[in-house]
Amino acid sequence: MENLDVVVVGGSAGGLSAALTARRHYPKKNVTLIRKENRAMIPCGIPYIFGTLEGPEKNLMPDEVFEKNNIRLIVGEVETLNTGGKKISMGDGQEIVYDRLILATGSDPLLPPIPGMDKENVFPVKKDLPYLRSVLETVNQAKDLVILGCGFIGVEFADECRKNRDINVTVVEMLDQCLKVAFGEEACRCCQEIEEALIQNGVNVITGTKLTEVLGNEKVTGVKLSNGKELKADAVIVGIGVKPNIKLAKEAGLDIDRIGIVVDSNMRTSDPYIFACGDCASKVSFFTGEPCGLKLASIASQEARIAGANLFGTRRKNQGVVGVFTTMVNNITVGCAGMSEKWANENGYEVVSGEAEAPDRHPGSMPGMSKLWVRLVFNKINGELVGGSVRGGSSAGELINTISACIQNRMTADDIAIFQIGTHPAITASPGAYQLINAAEIALKTIKTG
Repeated sequence: MENLDVVVVGGSAGGLSAALTARRHYPKKNVTLIRKENRAMIPCGIPYIFGTLEGPEKNLMPDEVFEKNNIRLIVGEVETLNTGGKKISMGDGQEIVYDRLILATGSDPLLPPIPGMDKENVFPVKKDLPYLRSVLETVNQAKDLVILGCGFIGVEFADECRKNRDINVTVVEMLDQCLKVAFGEEACRCCQEIEEALIQNGVNVITGTKLTEVLGNEKVTGVKLSNGKELKADAVIVGIGVKPNIKLAKEAGLDIDRIGIVVDSNMRTSDPYIFACGDCASKVSFFTGEPCGLKLASIASQEARIAGANLFGTRRKNQGVVGVFTTMVNNITVGCAGMSEKWANENGYEVVSGEAEAPDRHPGSMPGMSKLWVRLVFNKINGELVGGSVRGGSSAGELINTISACIQNRMTADDIAIFQIGTHPAITASPGAYQLINAAEIALKTIKTG
C-alpha cells in the first residue's frame, strides 16, 4: 500500500491541468495521475482526426509532460474509493492512500432513447484511441454517413468527414438552425453562414427535424426522420452531448446533483480532502448562480487550475461558467461568449447591444484581410458586458476570448470603449475601426440615452 500526497483520477483536459497546477503550487508534494487509457486524446481535436489530422495518433496529449514536471503516471482503473480511509483501490488490486484527491473522471456520451441506437456502426463520440480507430475505419469504408446533432461537434464532424472522401454526409438537427443553442436568434447570421459553408463543402444539412429510428437488422442501414423521410446510412455518429461520469463518486457517498459531483467555489466536494473538476463536476452559471449543464474542455481546464491550487489552502475561487464557443468552416470563424439577448431577457436582464464590422487589417487591401463582425450585449442598468458574438477570419477566435475576459471581469461599455490597444496593418483592424471598441461605443448610445 502506497501513501501519496496528491492523487488525480482522470487524464483528460481536467486531470492533466489539475496535476500540473498542483505541481506548480505545491512543489514539495508528490503528485500522481491515474488514467485508464494508455494514451489520452485531446478532446477538442477528435473531429479533426477524420480529416485534417488523418488519424487519431496525431491527436494525443504528450506524455512527456509528466516526466518534465515530475508527475507520476499510473495507467489503470480506480475501482473503489474509501473516503473514511482516504484510500483508492485499483483494478489490479493495488491500494493507494492519498492526502488530497482530485476527481476528474470526465463524462460519457449521451445516447437518445431512439429505437435502434444499439445497432452496429452507431457511434457516440468517445475519447478512446482504439475506439476512434475503429470509427475512422468504418467512416473510410462508408458511402452514406448520418450525423445526429448540429452543434459544434456535429458541425466539425460533418465538415471533416467530407474531406478526402467520396461519401454522402448528412447532418440532422432538430432546431431550425445549426449552432442556434449557443448563438441565439440575434446572431443567426453566424449560424446561417456556417450552414452555407457546410453545404458548399457537400454536406447535406437537415434542420427542424428529429431522428426517430435507426433502421437495419444488426447493422445500421438507414435512419428514419420525424417528417417520414428515410435516409441511407452505413454509419451514424451521435454528437448530442455528454453526461457526467460520477459512478466512483456516487458509490463513495459523495454528494451528487443532477449535473455532477457537488462542489463549492473552491472545487471542494462534500469531503474536505476530495476535489472535483471538469465534466464530472457540478456547475453554476456566472450570471445567475443557477445550475449549468455546460461541459467543455476549456471549462474543465479552468476548474482544474482552481482545484489544483486550492488543495492545501484556498487560493482561487470559481465564479461560475461564462460559456465560450468557437469553430471554423471554410475559413469562416464564428464564436460566442456569455448570454445571448434572448437568454438574458429570460433571466430578468434588460439589455442593449452594439454591432461593428470592419476589415481585420488596415488598409483593407492588406493580404489575408477578412471582414470581422462583432456584436456585444450589455446590461442596460449598469453597463456591464454580459455576452458577445463574432464572425470573420481566424482573428475572431482570439477576439472571442478577449470578450470572455471582459465579461469575467465585469467590464462596462465605457471600460471597453477606452481600451488601450496595439494595432498593426498586417495583424489588426485600424485603431479607428477596431470592432470591439466601436461595438461598445454604439451600445453606449442606448445605455446613456435609452
